[in-house]
Amino acid sequence: MKEKQDSDKIAHYLQAFQLKSVFSDAIKPSLSLYSFEQGEPVCTQGEPSQYLYVLVKGKIKIYTTSAEGRTLVISFKTPLEVIGDIEYIRSIDIINTVEAVSAVTMIGIPYRELKKHGSDHAPLLQFLLEIITQKFFIKSHSMSFNLMHPVEVRLASYLLSVSFDETDSLFRGHLRVSGLKDVANFIGTSYRHVNRILQKFGTEGLIERNREFIVVKDRSRLSALAGENMYE
Repeated sequence: MKEKQDSDKIAHYLQAFQLKSVFSDAIKPSLSLYSFEQGEPVCTQGEPSQYLYVLVKGKIKIYTTSAEGRTLVISFKTPLEVIGDIEYIRSIDIINTVEAVSAVTMIGIPYRELKKHGSDHAPLLQFLLEIITQKFFIKSHSMSFNLMHPVEVRLASYLLSVSFDETDSLFRGHLRVSGLKDVANFIGTSYRHVNRILQKFGTEGLIERNREFIVVKDRSRLSALAGENMYE
């Protein structure tokens, strides 16, 4: 993670995402830019939460880890997204681990400054309310997506989420074969079924698979299969 004080770039992002009125003039001097490399954690489940992050560039993965060490991917997010909002409102430790899927840029605000200057700032409170309610809506929709769509569609959607970042045209990700059990858990099917479908995708030329990685080869056809990508 790298922290940078760049008022011009922060002002650019606030303007681009219509956030100028969300943060009061008293809070704006406390805003910083944070950059994360691909694969770097933004925050870790169970640790104390101290910052509210606003994702303005890149893609992140949100997942939870059980006491037995099993991981379950919850979602992928692109701008505009907020991390640490529920933890801030409830004054709790970090609920889920957040990891950069691509290079990521976030605006960060210390909780102490929010409590000092933002507790009675109506635009900020309205913004947090909209973000939190949107998260619950997406979670409900995603659960319905898993129940109502065949595994081929869910797996295609997952592969697109992992492999592409609309905010970075140069980003081309890949999926580690070692993580297929987590993929199966996420889309609600068996590890064996995932392997069968991946074999089919490979035969059809949609993906290429070796011993370590799975790479999307035909994005357009995979997108046609996935339809509306519900995991973002």
